[in-house]
Amino acid sequence: MSFVPSGRKPDQLDPSFMYTQLLKETLLTIDFQDEHIIQFIKRHSALFAIDGKQVHDVERLVHDYHTKDPIWWYTRGNDLHVMLNKALRVMDDDVLVQMGFFITDLHRNIEKLHKKQIIDISFSRTFMVYRGQGLPKAEFEELRKAEDGLMSFNNFLSTSTERDVCLSYAESNADNADFVAVLFNIQVDPTQSTTPFAFIGSLGQFLHENEVLFSMHTVFRIHSIQSIGTARLLYEVNMSLTSDSDKELGVLIKHIQREQSYHEHGWIGLGQLLIELGPNNKAEEIFNTLLNNRPSNKDALLIYHALGVIQHNRGAFDEGRQFFRKALVLLENSLPANHPTIAIFYHNIGSVYDNMGDYPKALEQYGKALSIQQQSLPANHPGLAASYNNIGLVYHNMGDYSKALEQYGKALSIRQQSLPANHPDLAGSYNNIGLVYYNMGDYPKALEQYGKALSIQQQCLPPNHPDLAIPTLNIGLVYFNMGDYPKALEQYGKALSIQRQSLPANHPDLATSYNNIGLACDNMGDYPKALEQYVKALSIRQQSLPANHPDLARSYNNSGSVYYNMGDYPKALEQYVKALSIRQQSLPANHPDLAASNNNIGLVYHKMGDYAMAHSYYERSI
Repeated sequence: MSFVPSGRKPDQLDPSFMYTQLLKETLLTIDFQDEHIIQFIKRHSALFAIDGKQVHDVERLVHDYHTKDPIWWYTRGNDLHVMLNKALRVMDDDVLVQMGFFITDLHRNIEKLHKKQIIDISFSRTFMVYRGQGLPKAEFEELRKAEDGLMSFNNFLSTSTERDVCLSYAESNADNADFVAVLFNIQVDPTQSTTPFAFIGSLGQFLHENEVLFSMHTVFRIHSIQSIGTARLLYEVNMSLTSDSDKELGVLIKHIQREQSYHEHGWIGLGQLLIELGPNNKAEEIFNTLLNNRPSNKDALLIYHALGVIQHNRGAFDEGRQFFRKALVLLENSLPANHPTIAIFYHNIGSVYDNMGDYPKALEQYGKALSIQQQSLPANHPGLAASYNNIGLVYHNMGDYSKALEQYGKALSIRQQSLPANHPDLAGSYNNIGLVYYNMGDYPKALEQYGKALSIQQQCLPPNHPDLAIPTLNIGLVYFNMGDYPKALEQYGKALSIQRQSLPANHPDLATSYNNIGLACDNMGDYPKALEQYVKALSIRQQSLPANHPDLARSYNNSGSVYYNMGDYPKALEQYVKALSIRQQSLPANHPDLAASNNNIGLVYHKMGDYAMAHSYYERSI
């Protein structure tokens, strides 16, 4: 379920409200073939058993599938409807792609019946349907907050005209302490409906229920919520099916249609949508399949770009760069040199170099992108903001915080003029400015910026999206530097939990979280646990980063710090020297991390009684 409290702006939508609608619209643009049905049946043939007999002949099963209405398959006593609605509820991309053919067939079956039934005079009158179920307590609280607003059942919705039957379903959940029993009373005006529904009669599994089946993502207006129980938690929710004249819904639909316009149709559009949802394994499978089918140059460009984004998000930076380069070659052969689309791929390649720690090459690529955009775009175009932001990132990574803040400020100014107040790119700007203030030691300003970033992202991203971990982690860093290590550990734990669910096990961002947890433990005096976390971080970084990446230096430096605090000075020196060696190769001569490395080595020599060497390294740190 998704809820939209009354008055909420489109850019404050529960992400699942938008993504389930985008999913449905995208699936309806795909021309599914028997091969997709066959692939699903091979994995789940038991779902297509008839009269309790499982058939192993795939061709016969495909024939059986086509001879029955999708509604018949959906309402049978098997797990097909359970699998589908669970996948829609949790946005399981693997199952949703497998079942894409069935989602579209079922929707069109309902739509076809709806068009036939609407001709009947009796069907044109307003009527009531009911649904009884248990809601987790947290979800029920969201429902209560949305009174007078909108809600959608993101799955296919079975209802009945028989109130008593549905009430009994609701009451069966009343004794479960984790759930609230709810009876939905739904008023339906068939002449004003925005989503197809149908009386499925003899097609349904439970004939006595007078079942009415609504297609996925049906939206209702919540009118009132009231208790009808005494000793038990039992509520009824009075709602009505939204109409085309519902102004608030109209605004939301326009917002969703605008988002839809950013995606392609068909399989490419589905892959693009899956990338936005976070983990990219299924999206990668889709794009690799498309690439093997000899796509046109236009489609190849989109596919290379998508695969580059997937690899880049995964932390496979060199592979990402290669895909972006292939796309850029196609563009340069077909567009003028100053076309703004070319700038996008210079951005992408620059981002890869930035993440690989090759800052001069990153600045070069971002500079090319900015030059093209200044010639071809309006002064307040979001594309220019992206260039200023990316250049700021490089200066930030190089330790030039004043230049970084200048570039971030330009990006934020453009985004405030050209984007909705809760757009994810604004969150990115606030987060980056927060990072600069953090590195400059202005922690109150850093917390303020991070708070703005997190607030936006919580409104526009799914709860386990990896981007949510970024401001959470950064808030932890601020608390750490303020000396509040328990609060820092709490934030680091939240970030790590999100990352474990959404990123590959060897992603560099996981290493960052392990590293930060280690730092907090180190400062709390728990050296064994700190070392354990540092080892995890180092292991990931050795697998995923170039040998001279600055983050590897951080891992060695932090391990050295633990050994130093434990009094094991030879091991501390070994780690500090490794850190210094990498920093000398990858950072400018005046970078503060180089000074820190020299100072740390000086401290170790001092503890070991070698005052001459200590003095030498202290001087280098000045």
